[in-house]
Amino acid sequence: MARRPGPRPVALAAALVALATWMGSAAGDRASAQGAAPQPHAYPDRGPMTLALTGDSIIVQPLSPHVEPEFTRLIDLVRGADAAFTNLEMLFHDYEPYPSTQSGGTYMRADPALAKEIVWAGFDLVGQANNHTGDYGVLGAQLTAKYVREAGLVGAGFGESLREAREAKFYESAKGRVALVAVSSTFPDGSRAGDSWGDTKARPGLAPLRYTTTQVVTRPQFDALRAALQGASVSTGGAGASATEMTALGRTFVVGDRTGVRTEPLKEDLEAMAAVVSNADRQADYVIVSSHTHENAGDRYVPPEFFVTFARRMIDAGADMVVTSGPHVLRGIEIYKNRPIFYSLGDFIFQNETLLRQPPENYEPFGMPRGSGVADFNDERTKNGTIGFPADPYIFESVVAMPTFSGDRMTTLTLHPISLGFGQPRSRRGRPVLADPALSTKIIGDLQKFSAPYKTTIELKDGVGVVVLPGS
Repeated sequence: MARRPGPRPVALAAALVALATWMGSAAGDRASAQGAAPQPHAYPDRGPMTLALTGDSIIVQPLSPHVEPEFTRLIDLVRGADAAFTNLEMLFHDYEPYPSTQSGGTYMRADPALAKEIVWAGFDLVGQANNHTGDYGVLGAQLTAKYVREAGLVGAGFGESLREAREAKFYESAKGRVALVAVSSTFPDGSRAGDSWGDTKARPGLAPLRYTTTQVVTRPQFDALRAALQGASVSTGGAGASATEMTALGRTFVVGDRTGVRTEPLKEDLEAMAAVVSNADRQADYVIVSSHTHENAGDRYVPPEFFVTFARRMIDAGADMVVTSGPHVLRGIEIYKNRPIFYSLGDFIFQNETLLRQPPENYEPFGMPRGSGVADFNDERTKNGTIGFPADPYIFESVVAMPTFSGDRMTTLTLHPISLGFGQPRSRRGRPVLADPALSTKIIGDLQKFSAPYKTTIELKDGVGVVVLPGS
């Protein structure tokens, strides 16, 4: 049998060199695995990161045709941020879906092309969880999510399942990666996303922030109520005179020193969202948590107890800011662990009166005849503008909040007052412009008052609110 020729001397030498090189490389790998410090990668300093944050955007009319200086300066302000957020309280579709039997109030819908107007105005991220998410059923929300994506916006708060609805979404900016997590505590229950155990499909919907409510009563009130409810379906904690808690009429009553209401976030939602935020914090440079929360603590300018608990828990979990919308008015600002909690930024765009159509469900409660139009509905609902939103100046006053971060430290927080045109005709009302000096002073004064319970100091400088940060 013929023998195979052995390697030629030159080839053998080359093989030995290659083997030695490989062995040296392998030794280096083993040393690295055993604790040798790898060479650090040099990342350039990307400089400070400024965000623009606003409340609700109910957009029905294009923004881009308008050119007055107070408006264009506002748009330049938003565009000048490294990332900008607004809560999108609007659905985009061409009436393919039918309206739900229950809405968040007015049935919201606008031309899908207006999603690009949000981009034109400088926004990058939008919240999609609110009481209008389900106005036109699942399909209406799905189409909205589609048009939001196609416009180039990052949207969060709605998904094909509860897990997806809760999921953080990410925006890539030149100054850092921004995560957005969005929930709503105010919604018709049918809008809430659901889970699947594999045998039924998951329910598309919004990410919910649910809460429990407990009525606190005095001992005499508790005993009197229990006596009056004898024979009704009542569940008590304790027996006889020692009972201190009772569930009746679908409500929970507890004994306390004084009457009041306690609210707590549902632990399931609180901890699930904390886990999402914690994961997002490790995947991004900055984390925004958005919530749409109409509820209050007996005063529309005061957030409910459950939401204060939620907001602080989100900061503890890694959020860099909590941005709230829903009540359509400004609420106070808390600086918690050098992170801002905006308990409500009110409205940014509020064009809820110029919708194209409304379904019969909105006309019928007012006894309006078939064939009535949207203008008829607005006139009837507001008694020709004398009650409701058009008669309330606070609805049309807000700010654009602009925090700046250097690394993970917030260095400045400015508040730029805006006017949405209170008293203007319906066709013009609801579009924002920078507020004039007198209104700016009034708006910042309101925020100073609303923020005082949180020991937040706000100074007015050249018509702009400047939050005094700890250590500054």
